[in-house]
Amino acid sequence: MANRQGPLTGIRAVEFVGVGPGPFAAMWLADMGAEVIRVDRPGQRWNQTRGDVLNRGRRSLALDLKADGAAEVALRLVSAADVLIEGFRPGVMERLGLGPDTALERNPRLVYGRMTGWGQDGPRAQEAGHDINYIAASGVLSTIGTAEAGPVPPLNLVGDFGGGGMLLVAGLLAALVERGTSGRGQVVDAAMAEGGSLLASMIWSYHNKGLWADGREANIFDGGAPYYRCYRCRDGRYVALGAIETAFWSRFLEICGIDDDVLRTARDDRSRWPELRDRLAAIFLQKDAAEWCAMTEGSDACLSLVRGFDEAPDDPQAQARNSFVTIDGAVQPAPAPRFGRTPGAVASPSPYVGEHSREILGDWGFASGEIAALEASGVVVQGQGGAAEAGPLG
Repeated sequence: MANRQGPLTGIRAVEFVGVGPGPFAAMWLADMGAEVIRVDRPGQRWNQTRGDVLNRGRRSLALDLKADGAAEVALRLVSAADVLIEGFRPGVMERLGLGPDTALERNPRLVYGRMTGWGQDGPRAQEAGHDINYIAASGVLSTIGTAEAGPVPPLNLVGDFGGGGMLLVAGLLAALVERGTSGRGQVVDAAMAEGGSLLASMIWSYHNKGLWADGREANIFDGGAPYYRCYRCRDGRYVALGAIETAFWSRFLEICGIDDDVLRTARDDRSRWPELRDRLAAIFLQKDAAEWCAMTEGSDACLSLVRGFDEAPDDPQAQARNSFVTIDGAVQPAPAPRFGRTPGAVASPSPYVGEHSREILGDWGFASGEIAALEASGVVVQGQGGAAEAGPLG
């Protein structure tokens, strides 16, 4: 078993594997030192590699949850755990015999984390969906994109990971803190649609005060403001300008030698924002992106190069803080945030399905004869620790 370190060392979690936000939450717990067991379906993942970042830091048990006796195996694991994570549609865990009532009866201290798009109840609870659907319903998607092209999904960061995985992490940690007082676990119901809305709390404040215009490219943070958007440079690359404050805007103009009375005096006149954007767009086309960044480096001009994934680890700030790590040849973000006394770490690369089945069961209290019987019956599958074990989804 890998050596673990971090503020959650000693916490045990069982992750019933889904996609996206659930694995992200489990990854974060593992990064922080928790021992997280992945309960995979035999043959569940395809094209699996050690570079599957979301799966890092855990061991994998391949368990056929639909087989006779599988629920009891899972409940024995859950009985020894602090946290359970599942991301199935509402009712699936109950039908498997692993619902919260059953699990909490076996382990009253269990924090039972549930991750769905719409929540455990309500008229849309059983509907399929993805990040784009959840942030569309929450109002967030309407604010992102361009005025001409319409809404553009911001990858799947807002619903799946910010409003989903990180919200689930916050809920799990809050429940663990409360358990320290009450001695009792509880269910954490995290919904991506609600989490996406919560992430937009500041925009809701602007909206409530009449300071947010409907549509896109009409507000400070949606690309409407000339001082908060991306500009194309002479070499085709882009820079991101975020000089919101007047002092930073003035500093940007001064450092870059931009002598333009309109840009200097009309920045807060929203009716002239399109004109100011056009003026700046023409100016940025006069130099390469690297030249603009060199001029503003180390200043409060709030100008940054728009880097691709291949370049992000080369950023001097990222290098100084070791913000990226390489695990088995795969570059990936390092655990965050930082802790002064108990830093987190990536305990191990992504496992292959069932790679640790026997090892996990033995460590969690199953006798060797029980493990052999479970393998013989097909309830548990031991993987071989290689990509050849990968199978199609199903």
